Amino acid sequence: MEEVEVLVEGGKATAGPPIGPVLGPLGLNVVEVVNKINEITKDFQGMKVPVKIIVDPKTKKYELKVGTPPASALILKKAGIEKGTGDENPVGNITVKDVVDIAKMKKNDLLGKGLKEKAKEIIGTCVSMGITIEGIKPKEMIKKIEEGEFEDFFKD
Repeated sequence: MEEVEVLVEGGKATAGPPIGPVLGPLGLNVVEVVNKINEITKDFQGMKVPVKIIVDPKTKKYELKVGTPPASALILKKAGIEKGTGDENPVGNITVKDVVDIAKMKKNDLLGKGLKEKAKEIIGTCVSMGITIEGIKPKEMIKKIEEGEFEDFFKD
């Protein structure tokens, strides 16, 4: 088995570098692989997405494992801004629904047991980025969630 790891722009992978030159010698249909990568990554347009291509050179069969962009990139996209501040002065705002959506996208990469814990991890990332949630500073939002507010968002 051969493993190829590439970073592609969501929904915009091409047969050119870095994918084509690596897969061509392995005898794969590069266009087919690229089309499949684009199909899987289309929800991450405008973001870099890690993709692992696992190839069996004998059978020419392959498997794709697509990662997710970093939580910070997903937060910035939801907030509609280019970058955070690095301090606590708010530069952007997202909703609780945005937080829950990101937590679901990143579910395999987060440590929290349930959706609520995973959402609090995402909110924790907002602290250092200057992003508020529903206009509330992240640390205050975590308190509100711990006190039982927003429960409807965490029902599976």
